[in-house]
Amino acid sequence: MNTLRVYIYGIYQTVKQSIRILRAARHPERPGNLAILREAPKTWCASFLKSGRVDVVIEGLENVPANQPAVLVANHESWYDTFAMMGLLPFDMRWIGKKELVKVPLFGPAWVASGNIPIDRGDRRAAIESLRKAGEALRKDSALVIMFPEGTRSGDGNLLPFKKGAFVLALQMGVPVIPLGVSGSRAIMPKGSGRVKPGTITLRIGKPISVEGRSERDRNELLEEAREAIELLRAPNQITKMTEERD
Repeated sequence: MNTLRVYIYGIYQTVKQSIRILRAARHPERPGNLAILREAPKTWCASFLKSGRVDVVIEGLENVPANQPAVLVANHESWYDTFAMMGLLPFDMRWIGKKELVKVPLFGPAWVASGNIPIDRGDRRAAIESLRKAGEALRKDSALVIMFPEGTRSGDGNLLPFKKGAFVLALQMGVPVIPLGVSGSRAIMPKGSGRVKPGTITLRIGKPISVEGRSERDRNELLEEAREAIELLRAPNQITKMTEERD
């Protein structure tokens, strides 16, 4: 029943919120439409949490600088990672996601219309252009750009190799990298499964990693630092140790 409820309510909200976004995007200058472009995606994602009886615990909100651009990187185990982050994190966010999302009827165009950026990792030139657009969002809107550096969901819960795009973007724009560890989402809806189980997701946000004094040549070092932080943030018994070491 839990899974059936999620699919029925999820389809309804997908259609409803996508239509709201696409209508608002046609006339962003009209009063209230910009607010819709920010609010509707959150409402849509929150609906999947509510219908699936999924609770979310958020730790470390104080680590996100107010009204300052940054690149937030997180591990990826489930579709519910996105629902939890987009639905409940109280920030202006832009997502960089795989280009296949654009092909999803109704949802895809609405996803792009709300300011998110598709990326083709198989086409280097196209990927560079996507990062350029993300840089514009950082500069213009002081938004958080969110990326899953693994590039796809982990099937077994272990971190996959990280791709460099998020770290190149942070270095080019001179903005910090904020690590976020997600735990609990794989038990709710693992990769390859269509079933949704009730449960709790924990989002732990770490301290920003500064790029001051670094260049693009330091991208591998920055990647490894973020990967280590995310690995620790995923493990509850390690969070205190990590915080003490950084302080």
